[in-house]
Amino acid sequence: MAKIVFGLSQSLDGYVDHLAMPPSLDVFRHFLELERHRTGSIYGRRTYDILRYWDEDRPEWDAERRDFAAVWRRQPKWVASRSLASVGPNATLLPEYIGATIRRLKAELPGEIAVAGPTLAHSLTRLGLIDEYRLCFRPFVLGRGTSYFAGPRPPLRLVASDRVGEEMVQLTYVPA
Repeated sequence: MAKIVFGLSQSLDGYVDHLAMPPSLDVFRHFLELERHRTGSIYGRRTYDILRYWDEDRPEWDAERRDFAAVWRRQPKWVASRSLASVGPNATLLPEYIGATIRRLKAELPGEIAVAGPTLAHSLTRLGLIDEYRLCFRPFVLGRGTSYFAGPRPPLRLVASDRVGEEMVQLTYVPA
């Protein structure tokens, strides 16, 4: 049975913005290793649109970025969107009511399936489908943007804390 995990890098004041908080090499490698070992990822439309950046090679990429792109491309992706008509390679567009599909994926697949996107995570939290939350705090204060929790914070219990490189602390919670 797969474990559904919501984890994103966020500012100290609780906002997620991939473009405003470029990762250090240590943080990038951390997320690369997580991605490498996942069964797949479930994306909301906005997050999927941002991560489609990895679909095409760029001449300015270093070895780590080329490696991340290769891992991302071969990983199964499920995209929750009412506005997209199609999705890219190795991706499946989810039906409008995703609860049953996510339950089926969770029951049929092994390993870890990531959830990417606060709005999507909020919907899955309401359905009781997220098994673990990874809050990855970075030394930025944004003051605005998309909150990590798109709705009320669910009751959580801290199960681990880890330092990642020189700039990130990851707090791991499970539903209480």
